[in-house]
Amino acid sequence: MIEIAGRFDLPAPPTTCRPYGNGHINDTFLVQDAAGARYVLQRVNRRVFRQPEAVMANVATVIEHLSQGASSEREHLTLVPLRGAAQPWTVDQAGDYWRMYHFIEHSLCLERAESDQDMRKAGLAFGRFQRALATLPAERLHTTIPGFHDTARYYDRLTTALAADTAGRAADVAPDVAFALDRQDQADLLGGLARDGRLPTRVTHNDTKLNNVLFDATTREPLCVIDLDTVMPGLLVHDFGDSVRFGASTAAEDEPDLARVSFSLPLFEAYAAGFLEGCGDTVTPAEVQHLRDGARLITLEQGVRFLTDYLEADQYYRTTRPGQNLDRARTQFKLVADMENQWEAMGQAVAHLAG
Repeated sequence: MIEIAGRFDLPAPPTTCRPYGNGHINDTFLVQDAAGARYVLQRVNRRVFRQPEAVMANVATVIEHLSQGASSEREHLTLVPLRGAAQPWTVDQAGDYWRMYHFIEHSLCLERAESDQDMRKAGLAFGRFQRALATLPAERLHTTIPGFHDTARYYDRLTTALAADTAGRAADVAPDVAFALDRQDQADLLGGLARDGRLPTRVTHNDTKLNNVLFDATTREPLCVIDLDTVMPGLLVHDFGDSVRFGASTAAEDEPDLARVSFSLPLFEAYAAGFLEGCGDTVTPAEVQHLRDGARLITLEQGVRFLTDYLEADQYYRTTRPGQNLDRARTQFKLVADMENQWEAMGQAVAHLAG
């Protein structure tokens, strides 16, 4: 790792490199140089991101755009240049792609909201992210994962996985499969609205979990949005929904005890308040109208994806224990059921916040 880190244009030689963070996809390391400066080194997962150069081009384009309107380098990620090369990434002998960011000091990352204010400020961060990128044409970015939020396509994969049952797990998950299939008729709701032109295609983050926001360690104010690998053309309501899916749950994503899992309406309202404030006048009435659909459908989609991966013997999402993907699927389905029970209240909250 030190050899890879040394390929980047650091002011002093790298001296240490250790694993950092707990992401599911890429391998991340914290590098320190001889002068004490710190950096984040990442190896892009080629199994997930099959067009790594396109991923990196998107990341570089978005960072450049964000930097133009920022008042401080702490408000956006900054790539470290590669020595003697135009592109800010390198490829090792195995064909893996590596990039490096400046470490944003005196910052913190939250795995879950510790208060309504944390959720509101996370919403503010992602809303500001949307507003800042509203002037970046979506067609300038590559679609690096085609159909990434095509919920109907994920249902097709679930059906295929059930029929194949390669790991012999289908018989044990019949109630979970039934829950998913009972809602399949709603899978293409947002896709259909996008095709009809009612929901605009934007530059979106596509992985808007709370832990992809950095906060100032002292003031707890949001600094910037991180983990830009999935930035590409998409729908604002999907970004909103993924934050709600992750942040408005009362339990961890892989909580095995479903009695501890519920959808928090106060956390939903807090996030929506911050998000709409951050977006300002860049959000359209149709997008506001379908924010709660984004929350429910992206949660359903993620549950279907976790369930499919469990049926396929955990090939996509990294696991640390048996049954973890099944637990993840079940938490998502529990959240969907809770949202459905609070559907009118969710709509009233958004309407009130949107004024």
